[in-house]
Amino acid sequence: MRDPITAKQFHDAEGIDDWRVVSGGASAVYKTPSFSAGAAFAVTIATIADELDHHPDVDLRARSVTIRTRTHSTNSLTEMDVALAQRIQLAARELDLVADASAVQTVFFAIDTGRFDEVQPFWKAALGYKERAANELHDPKRRGPLFWFNDKPHRAGRNRIHVDVSVPHDLAEARVQAVLDAGGRLLGDRYAPAWWSLIDADGNVCDIATWRGRGDD
Repeated sequence: MRDPITAKQFHDAEGIDDWRVVSGGASAVYKTPSFSAGAAFAVTIATIADELDHHPDVDLRARSVTIRTRTHSTNSLTEMDVALAQRIQLAARELDLVADASAVQTVFFAIDTGRFDEVQPFWKAALGYKERAANELHDPKRRGPLFWFNDKPHRAGRNRIHVDVSVPHDLAEARVQAVLDAGGRLLGDRYAPAWWSLIDADGNVCDIATWRGRGDD
């Protein structure tokens, strides 16, 4: 039950229509009629997680509950994530809770640097983050955005820091269009659907990314 699976294998499973794979795991966001209703749903999730011995991150807000699966041993999706998602979705349906796939996303800040050994420790100390990988920092409480470092020289005339937003694969093109409609320009799409690069009026770059086009298809 702990063998790694691909994003496509996750989405091919039955009973996970409410869920979307984004960078870092699988997520679902459910709208709730009240804070207390969300809290009760969180308790139900906790019971399911304890029964499966597979515990997600749960973010309780006034009108929503966000769940993100976490796999400690393999750092990838497994069949346990599918089982957890199926159970949680079934519980949500029994409570008449509606999923909002458009609210699912993961945010990264990406820094281009030719001086990785000097720059990475600065951000690690400034943010109070921990190393998740050699070139990646994360909030140990998993609240803030991830930071990753592209160890290559800065290109003249280009921004040094850009934002990566990982979104559901079936909503990515709509997100890209929304950015274009908001005044953005397409910088490049040769890597789509893995990511589209967009640029604002001041030359700042944001990549809209998905799991597709990365060998998981």
